[in-house]
Amino acid sequence: MTVKVTQLEKRYGARREVVGVNQVSFAAAEKGITSLLGPSGSGKSTLLRMVAGLEVPDAGRVEIDGRDVTDVPVREREIGFVFQNYALFGHMTVAENIAFGLTVKKAPKSEIQDRVKELLELIQLPAYGARLPSQLSGGQRQRVALARALAPRPRVLLLDEPFGALDARVRIELRDWLHAFHEETKVTTLLVTHDQEEALELSEHVVLLNEGRVEQSGSPSDLYDAPASAFVASFLGGAEVLAGSFDGGRINFDQQGISSSVGSPNETLRSGTKFEAFVRPHDFRLEKVHDLVNDRGAAAITRAVRVGAYVKVTVRLADGRDVFVQVPRHEYEAEGLDTGDRVLLDVRGIRMTARSTYSI
Repeated sequence: MTVKVTQLEKRYGARREVVGVNQVSFAAAEKGITSLLGPSGSGKSTLLRMVAGLEVPDAGRVEIDGRDVTDVPVREREIGFVFQNYALFGHMTVAENIAFGLTVKKAPKSEIQDRVKELLELIQLPAYGARLPSQLSGGQRQRVALARALAPRPRVLLLDEPFGALDARVRIELRDWLHAFHEETKVTTLLVTHDQEEALELSEHVVLLNEGRVEQSGSPSDLYDAPASAFVASFLGGAEVLAGSFDGGRINFDQQGISSSVGSPNETLRSGTKFEAFVRPHDFRLEKVHDLVNDRGAAAITRAVRVGAYVKVTVRLADGRDVFVQVPRHEYEAEGLDTGDRVLLDVRGIRMTARSTYSI
């Protein structure tokens, strides 16, 4: 089943002056996972609730499998909804929770039993049917919530920050499980998340929202490799936005202390052409300045944190701006770097972006 949203809008306030969702359009691929990604307050949960029918849009329309459902009641949209806080019924067993939607529909008892058994196997909890939600871990409860949403065989599954209440380790485990789970079910899914790694890993399609608008939509690689704006570049991968110009086939950055060892990616560009470069933390190389007499324009390491195989380094440029760099630990140690050292930053590579600016 496909989901298509066209020019959807939602406003709040006495005079409808607060815009929650602003003319959003996108199409979710059939049988795939589409992530609605963005920071808090970007409108992603409001958008999901309008697709579900829990919020009434002020303008625009929602289509499911080619049918306009904008004014169709929630119960008739054939949608499964999973919330961040599980919303399981505490007085019901796991099996009763999963069966709830089918019980409301007055499905035959044998059908309910078969479906509950099937889903308990699918969520890898076949022996947990008689337990109460309070007897489960957070990850197990979230799996039960997914099973309950899928029990009535919805056409579309909506997930609103489903892993947000879990700790980091369980989130990663459940993310892997959800990928395998989706491969089994192939239900068209909309996933709301603020976690870029989650969106890039799970989705075939990503809709990146900011202040109620779509900043960019496309495949994960489209957004990561060819960001359409500085916001997209900084949100996905924490890129620094650096200004500069091309001169004689070389790249010159406006910021002192930053240079590039590569030439222009396009030999047809005229000298003096201005650009914006989106540089991710791992695309910098740090070079220690040993000649302290001639270190004019050099930057300084103000903080270095070792995180596994990498070192996260904060570098302060001569103009006072902080740049965040991620360096392989072996490279950091081989260069003999430490907090307080004077350094130059070298940018390693450059490629074209979606807006005829450049990404490094």
